[in-house]
Amino acid sequence: MEISFARSDQSTLGVEWEVALVDAADGDLVPRGRETYEAVLEARPEWARDGDHPHLTGEFLLNTIEMVTGVCRDVAGTTEQLALMMDEIRAVADPRGLEIFAAGTHPFARWQDQQVTDKQRYHKLVDRTQYWGRQMVIFGVHVHVGLDSRAKALPVLDGMLAHYPHLLALSANSPFWDGQDTGYASQRSMIFQQLSTAGLPYPFDTWDEYERCIEDMITTGIIEEISECRWDVRPVPRLGTNEVRFCDGLSTLWEVGALTALTQCLAHSLAADAEAGRTRPRLQPWHVRENKWRAARYGLDAQVITDAENTERDLREDLERLLDRLEPVAAHLGCARELADVERIYRDGAGYQRQREVARAHDGDLRAVALDIVRRTRENA
Repeated sequence: MEISFARSDQSTLGVEWEVALVDAADGDLVPRGRETYEAVLEARPEWARDGDHPHLTGEFLLNTIEMVTGVCRDVAGTTEQLALMMDEIRAVADPRGLEIFAAGTHPFARWQDQQVTDKQRYHKLVDRTQYWGRQMVIFGVHVHVGLDSRAKALPVLDGMLAHYPHLLALSANSPFWDGQDTGYASQRSMIFQQLSTAGLPYPFDTWDEYERCIEDMITTGIIEEISECRWDVRPVPRLGTNEVRFCDGLSTLWEVGALTALTQCLAHSLAADAEAGRTRPRLQPWHVRENKWRAARYGLDAQVITDAENTERDLREDLERLLDRLEPVAAHLGCARELADVERIYRDGAGYQRQREVARAHDGDLRAVALDIVRRTRENA
């Protein structure tokens, strides 16, 4: 099976931000995403077209709206488009008593009560995955980074996996699930990996190996087409991008910008290494898997494995080293301000830490947590 890889301008960006709608009074999820984004598209029909226009779409659950940017040259372009889409959603949602909720999971909503969008591919997913599939009340941020050569796709994928815990811990924003504190910084990561087509990608040494894997998955009925392969990091051949899919839903636009900047800088640096023939040491698959678990469990307090010699470092310390290395890359890409916001996250606290602080301040009232997320999203605070 031959899979062609479209050529994109190097390090261009596209961002997908999944948010939910909640009742403004109590913060509970409501199945009104479709009516809301359809109302927006009626007012902004150009957003319903394919191409480079920003647009809105539904997702697996009726409570969800996904904002999808067009192809952007820089991080500022993505956040400008997302801000515009957010304003248009609010123009419809506010008069209806609805608010935008942005996090990795909802703190108290029951997954059993959520309604699945009436599309064949979603019904097929639920039928195949049963109990685990029905629990996918999760929300994420996906970042596409353009690559100008197929030869860069797998080296960039490997390098992003080496930095998986850094991105996950910074974005971790789902400590509560079904009314309980799970003890994890990112419960969303643990839920999503239960799908047979999700989780960490397999290690590939060559593009031929990747093509054979996809062909085998289609032949054996695991997937029907390539987009159903929902790995945490994956090539997207039709777009000419690598997509980082494992970040939790972030509550503020500035955090989306910070994680987008970090992803872009990492991918650009890794692509430059591949083009120059420089190879970085590859983490063993068991190291990658352990790092994912540690970041999901401990968040910014994780100790991460950094090389094949089992060297471990404090995640915050390793983030500081990483940001120092990427500063010149950020200056070149025009995202120095957004990359600097990464330090703000690990200095002032990530989403999972904020949620727990609010819960403690309100004697465990998770409605206060949901409404605080709503406020932060609205105020970008």
